[in-house]
Amino acid sequence: MGWIDALVPRKDATLNTRSEPIPVTEDAPHAVVIGAGFGGLASAVRLAARGYRVTVVDKLEQPGGRARVFEQDGFRFDAGPTVVTAPFLFEELWRLAGRDMADDVELRPVDPFYRIRFDDGTHFDYNGDPEQMKREIAKFAPEDVAGYERFFDKSQDIFKVGFEELAHVPFNKPSHMAKIAPAMMKLESFRTVYGLVSKYVKHPKIRQVLSFHPLLVGGNPFNTTSIYTLIAFLERKWGVHYAMGGTTSLVHGLVDLIEGLGGTMRLGAEVKEITLQGQRASGVRLASGEVIDADLVVSNADVGWTYRYLLPEYARSRWTNKRVENARYSMSLFVWYFGTDRHYDEVKHHTILLGPRYKELLDDIFEHKHLADDFSLYLHRPNATDPSMAPEGHDAFYVLSPVPHLDSGTDWHAQAESYRQSVEDYLASTILPDLGDHLVTSRVLTPQGFLDDYLSFKGSAFSIEPVLTQSAYFRPHNKSEDIDGLYFAGAGTHPGAGMPGVISSARVLDTLLPDAPAFERPPHMQATA
Repeated sequence: MGWIDALVPRKDATLNTRSEPIPVTEDAPHAVVIGAGFGGLASAVRLAARGYRVTVVDKLEQPGGRARVFEQDGFRFDAGPTVVTAPFLFEELWRLAGRDMADDVELRPVDPFYRIRFDDGTHFDYNGDPEQMKREIAKFAPEDVAGYERFFDKSQDIFKVGFEELAHVPFNKPSHMAKIAPAMMKLESFRTVYGLVSKYVKHPKIRQVLSFHPLLVGGNPFNTTSIYTLIAFLERKWGVHYAMGGTTSLVHGLVDLIEGLGGTMRLGAEVKEITLQGQRASGVRLASGEVIDADLVVSNADVGWTYRYLLPEYARSRWTNKRVENARYSMSLFVWYFGTDRHYDEVKHHTILLGPRYKELLDDIFEHKHLADDFSLYLHRPNATDPSMAPEGHDAFYVLSPVPHLDSGTDWHAQAESYRQSVEDYLASTILPDLGDHLVTSRVLTPQGFLDDYLSFKGSAFSIEPVLTQSAYFRPHNKSEDIDGLYFAGAGTHPGAGMPGVISSARVLDTLLPDAPAFERPPHMQATA
């Protein structure tokens, strides 16, 4: 979610919204998509619907990338994203394939969107009802209610520009950035999220409530451009939803669309190299040695990993090894998946537990790369909405803690269990009493896992950090600056992280590539056409 890293296109936009796909022919241009995360799957649907032959390749044995699923001891755990904030983006993909998403996936609204629990035990129920929000604010700071209303008006103004006008602009040229600069200045994009929130409200708890959203896409509220405050209006406009059966139901729905359009899924096949003909992508080489030729390549793999390890340095004049390594990357996550043999019915679907420190903790994570003893947590309890995620009488959870990426030097093989135990102790002392007595299954994902499983550069959870100097034109482009025929989708390119962001990055391809019948086949493929 968000601008530049959280932007999504407006619902009434007319880019490629045909109701019937273009038939795929045997001699249609071939697109290889690296990575079966949401960005890659959405790219594959769009390309296949426009008449391209599509092959999706992923190193994991199941699709979804960070949105894969873990099944263990009768429990089903969504591995990553769970907050669906712009359902129409998924509906559009189904429509492009000539189908109706409601036939395959059920989305249910979640209310409250989040329960935000402060370290002193008080809580704030955050939702899309403006009157309820004002009542919640008044519990803590009646004097901030008027400021909240002004803040929300500002959020709507930012939404109208950042969301409705800029989402599908690829920002491949400096002129694209120059055109939006006056509007961004007028909207105070030079401020940080926390800075803009603080202009309107004064109570420290209300400032936290209105500024935490960038953490959902890998950003520090004290560094991330205030354009991200559009998320407040976005959530009110479309709500927060949950996919019944878990986020994996969306993943498998998209795979079904791809295969229904004639596309091919190659799982358990790691890409080791993007092959080149001169300065043009010509396909991929797998770890097995197999080469898959292509007219174009879309990388949904981590953008830093793609440039650093899948392309030779001699072919890169913009994204050199030094530039890749010196870029700012998002924080990582420690994620604990666990199940209990009892229900915790008082726990909401989404709970954010804020620790005793806010800015100081974020400084430790983002600036000092220091693994602190304290933490703030996000707890997901899908059984609040969907009892199918756990055996009868049981609850499934995951809890994540933002932590530094691997530049911290933390040995996660040595520290994972002690950190998990600290998280367990905190949950048991707050909202999950007697947790240790009721645990029946457990597994963890650490920053090392983000590197090992997802090939995420430095083990970051959200790729390139969404600071102003790494946004829009200054972010890795959707069309590679270095390699012809190479395109990017996913968290590291425009518009960025979060489900709406990565799906929107695939939508940018519609502005960069023609329908398959009009595609000009590169010379290296003309002989094989």
